[in-house]
Parts: sequence; C-alpha cells; structure tokens
Amino acid sequence: MTTFIILLYLAVLGFGLGLHFLNNRHLKQHGSEIPPGFEGVVDPEALTKSSAYTLTKGQVSLVQSLFDSALTLLFIFGGLMAWYDGWIADYALNFITAGLAFFLFLSLAKTLIDLPFDLYNHFKIESHFGFNNMSFKLWCADLVKSLLLSTLFFTTLAAAALWLIQAAPESWWLWVWALLVGFGLLMMLISPYVIEPLFFKFEPLKVEGLEEEIRAMMTRTGLSVSKVLQVDASRRSGHSNAYFTGFGKQKRVVLFDTLLEQLSKEEILVVLAHELGHMKKKHIQKRMVLLAGVALFYCWLAHALIGWQGLPQLVGLTEASFYARLVILLFLSGILTFPLTPLFSTLSRKDEYQADRFACDLHGNPENLATALIQMSRKNLSNLHPHPTYARFYYSHPPVVERVQNLREMAG
Repeated sequence: MTTFIILLYLAVLGFGLGLHFLNNRHLKQHGSEIPPGFEGVVDPEALTKSSAYTLTKGQVSLVQSLFDSALTLLFIFGGLMAWYDGWIADYALNFITAGLAFFLFLSLAKTLIDLPFDLYNHFKIESHFGFNNMSFKLWCADLVKSLLLSTLFFTTLAAAALWLIQAAPESWWLWVWALLVGFGLLMMLISPYVIEPLFFKFEPLKVEGLEEEIRAMMTRTGLSVSKVLQVDASRRSGHSNAYFTGFGKQKRVVLFDTLLEQLSKEEILVVLAHELGHMKKKHIQKRMVLLAGVALFYCWLAHALIGWQGLPQLVGLTEASFYARLVILLFLSGILTFPLTPLFSTLSRKDEYQADRFACDLHGNPENLATALIQMSRKNLSNLHPHPTYARFYYSHPPVVERVQNLREMAG
C-alpha cells in the first residue's frame, strides 16, 4: 500500500509538471503573437518581456515544487517523521504543549526552507523585470512581522483546537470546525484595521472627484462604503490591484497607488464595478459557505480516521502520534483533492464572467473594462498565451484575452 501511495503522489506530481511543460511550450510557440484587440497597446517588445517573465517565474516555481516534493517524500517515507515524532515524545510534554511544539517547529522549518526561493523571487526575478521596489531592510522587517503574527495566531488557534480535541474526544470535529470558521471570520473583520496597517500606509484618495464618483456608483447598487483609500503598494511592488474589504456599513474601498497611475478614472470605476459585482452576486459569501462545508467534511473525516490503526501503515510506519497522524491525513488529502482543482477553477471563472457582466451593466461601457484589463495585463506582464488546458485546470480568472473578447462582444 505504501508503494501505491508513493506512486499516486508521483503521478499527481507528474501530471502537474506535464501541464507546466505544456503551458511553457505553448508560450514559446505563440508568445510573440499580438492577440486580437491588443494591437497598438501591446508591442512585440512588451510580449517578449511578458513571455520571459512568465517562463522565468515558472522555472523557479518548478524547481521549488520539485524540491518541496522531494522533502515531503523524504520526511514522510524516509524515516524523518518517525524520528521527529519520537524526538517530541521524548520530552514527555502534555498534549497541548507537545502539539504546539510539533507543528511550530515544522512551520519554522518550512519558512527557513522557503527563504532562498523568496529572496530569489524578490531580488532577482521581480527586480530584473522592474517590479520589486523593496529594500532588503524592508523585506526583513516584513518577514519578522509576518513571523511574529503568524506564530501568535497559529499558537492561539492550535492551542484552542487541541484543547477542544482533548476536552471532547467524540465530538471535537464539530467544535474544531466551528472554531476554524469563527477564526476565519474574525480575521476578515480585524485584518483591515489591525494587520494590514502594519505593512502598508493607508490614506484618503488623492485623485480629485474619484471618491465622489465611487460613492455615487455604490449608491446606485444599494451599497455604502465607510472609506475610500489608497495604499502605498509601490513601496514594495510595481504590481497593481484594487479591492473591497470589511463587512456591513464598514466596507472600505482600497486602491493601489500603482493602479491609480496606470488607469484612467473611467477604467478605475469599471474595475471597482467588477468588484461590486462579486458583492452583489454574493460570490464571496457563496465561496465562504462552500469552503466551510468542505472544512466540515474534512474535520469529520479526520475524526473518523485519526484513530484507525492502519493509518500509519499507509506510509510505512507501525505507530504514530496524534500529530503525526494529522500530517499523514493532510498528505493524503492533497493527493485526493487534486482532481477537484479544475472544478473549483471553473466555478471561480464563472463568477468572474458574472462580475464582468454586472460591471458593464452598471457602468454602461464594456470597452472601458476591456481597455483596463489590457493595460493591467501589459503593466503586470501577464501571460497572454496560456495553454487552454493549463488555464482550464489552474486559472481562477478567465485568460485576459478571452475576457477582452467577451467584453467587446457585449459592447457590439
């Protein structure tokens, strides 16, 4: 059985790598072709740079994926997890303390392993293609703050979950699920006010008249917003974005300063109208309900399988602690849920098309959204020629060329 699971893991890995190579080959063959509707905005030089950016990031991502996969196999099947599990057990800690130590040390090890890749991505790739604006000092400051915050939140959440597992051995799966859902909602509520300001500077929108037009547009949809802000994203990156955050009457509009430089006022309005479409169509709420349902199933399944004597034998072990069993279940779930990736991608792309339609109905000019997407794809060096199979499997948004064509059909 162990050999079968290893082969299954390698098959999933191989399928993903096959799609990666298929996408790269497609880009190399068609990367110099200017898509219909992009003439005059995207030139051959920009296409060459975009293709090089996509291929370079893909190569680094491929190396990291192979490296992580090799370490995962070594840890689970090479005896490292059994040794690590025994090492934690030797200290005879109580259930909660042992669990915190088990997962915190693993999390720290993963962070250290990822550091070289993060450094290379930021200061080699992103810098080479003109996106990285971070100094090494700022990067280190962000890293330290991220580690402190993640350690704080993880310790609190994990300690509470382990306490529930110990206190309610027969029904912990339901209580832990409620804890996870509640914690997720709490993070969405406090993040704009507590976490994001630790990394970014938010200030009132400086583009004259734009805030009034945004508020008027939201009023037409029956929604209100407490603040319209711009953020100094350019201190870190040249990439652009815009988003809504918050609940109820405390919703906020946040615009990257890079986006304000790249798009016209009308293009910014229609991009925000697209985000409004997600809110009015309740895409976010539906996604949260779906994820909560999936989490409930996994919590129940973990409770059902965690005590099964044959679970450690699936990875070649004779025995394993509660924490090691959770690691085994997480490993197996990654294999079993991989085929669901295109399903979730398809649902997400459907939501994006609905939000595009809503934005055009609200704003009244599909061409503005089309030109905004073209400008953003040019500035962000987006891949204009993904392989259709790769896009169907992994893309949460429709390929930008397809979105632009769809918008211009609506305009026509």
